[in-house]
Amino acid sequence: MTVRNHVESRNRLAFTLVELLVVIAIIGVLVGLLLPAVQAAREAARRMSCSNNFKQIGLGVHNYHSTYNKLPGYRTGTNDGQSWPPGFTQNSNIFNLSPLVGILPFIEQQAIWEQISNPSIQNSDGTTRSTTDPWPAMGPTVDGNDQYVPWVTEVLTYRCPSDPGVGAPAYGRTNYAACLGDSYGQPNGEYVWWSTTDRLADQSWIVNSRAGDRGMFFARKQTAFRDCLDGLANTVMYGEITTDLGDNDKRTRAAVHQISGASALEHNPLSCRAGLDAERPQFWGSLATFTNWAGASRLRRGAQWSSSFDINGGFHTVLPPNSEICMDAGAGDWGGVMTARGNYTASSRHQGGVHVLMGDGAVKFVTDSIEAGNSSAGNVTPTANNGGRQSPYGLWGALGTRANKETPDMSNF
Repeated sequence: MTVRNHVESRNRLAFTLVELLVVIAIIGVLVGLLLPAVQAAREAARRMSCSNNFKQIGLGVHNYHSTYNKLPGYRTGTNDGQSWPPGFTQNSNIFNLSPLVGILPFIEQQAIWEQISNPSIQNSDGTTRSTTDPWPAMGPTVDGNDQYVPWVTEVLTYRCPSDPGVGAPAYGRTNYAACLGDSYGQPNGEYVWWSTTDRLADQSWIVNSRAGDRGMFFARKQTAFRDCLDGLANTVMYGEITTDLGDNDKRTRAAVHQISGASALEHNPLSCRAGLDAERPQFWGSLATFTNWAGASRLRRGAQWSSSFDINGGFHTVLPPNSEICMDAGAGDWGGVMTARGNYTASSRHQGGVHVLMGDGAVKFVTDSIEAGNSSAGNVTPTANNGGRQSPYGLWGALGTRANKETPDMSNF
C-alpha cells in the first residue's frame, strides 16, 4: 500500500461536519416525534392509576355497605352543640365529615382511621396537646384546622396522579367527590350544624329533602343500595374533581355572587358565566359582580378530603364536566358557604373528560360533550312542589339521580 492510499484510508474514519449536522438534525426530528408519544404514554399511565384509585374507593364503599348495610354518610360525625362561630370549635367536627372518612378501614388505611376514631394529643407541627384536653374521637372541625394530624395527611388513594396540586392553602387534598345529584339549590345540608337541633326530626325539611336530594349521597342521612331504584349500574356514585392551583381556574375557584329573583343561581345554572374571561374562558375574568374569596380555603375545590362542604367533597350532575363552578352567597355569608347553594360539577386534568364511579363499582370515562340538557331553562331546582320531575339536564342529569325512574342509555359511554 502506498503512503497516499494509507493516508486516504485513515481520513475516512472521521465524520465530516456536514455528516454530523445531518445526524444531529435526524436525532432532533426523532425526539420531536417521540416526545409527544412519551408524554401521552405517561398520561395514559396516570389515567390508569386514577382509574385504579377509583376502583379501590368503589371496593371500600361496597365493603362498608356489606358491613353496615348502608353507605358511608355525607356530612355526618359529631356535634358539641356550641354556638356561633362553628369554624373554631375543637370539640367536635360539627357534622362535617365526608364519606371518604368512613371507608378508610376498607381501603387499607387502618392507621389513619385509628388516629381519627380515638382521642389523641399529637399536633401536626410535632407539639402535643395536654392529656386533659386531647383531640376528640372523630376529630375536631375540619375547616381551617391544620394542627390535627389526620386532616392534613394526604391519602394517595384519594389523589389523581395527573393533578399537580400540592401544599397550602389546601391540605389533605382529594380528587374524588360524592355525587349529590342534579339538584344544587335544594336543602342539601341546610341544617343547624352549630347546635344540637336535629333537622331529621323536622317534617318540612324531610319532605323537601326527599324531593330535592336526588343523588347517591346527601347531608345527614345515610342511604343504602336499596334506595337506588334506577339501578346501581345506571347511577353515578363518585366523580373526579380538580384541586386548586391558585390560578383562578373556573373549575377550582368558585365565583361567589348573590343575585335574587329569576337570575339567582338556583334558577339559572349559567348565571355565573358572565364572570368568565372572554379571551381565556378557562379562567375567571373581571369579577365586578362576583366576590372571589381568595383567602378562603373552603372555597377551593378538593382542598380537604375529610370535609363535606360541597366545594370540597361533592359534585352535581348539572353543567357538563369541566364547566365553571359557582356559589350563591354573599361575602362573609357562612351559611351560604356551608349549605348547598352552589353548583359544582365534575372536573379533571385528563384530556376531554372525567372518571366517574358507578354504583356497581364500575369506572367510566365521561366526556365533556356528554348530553346535559338545557341548563338555562328557568326554575329547574326540584322541590317538594315538583318532586319526581324528569331531570332537565339530559343524560348527565339522569346519571346523577338514584330513584327518578330514568334509565340512561349506557351505550353513550
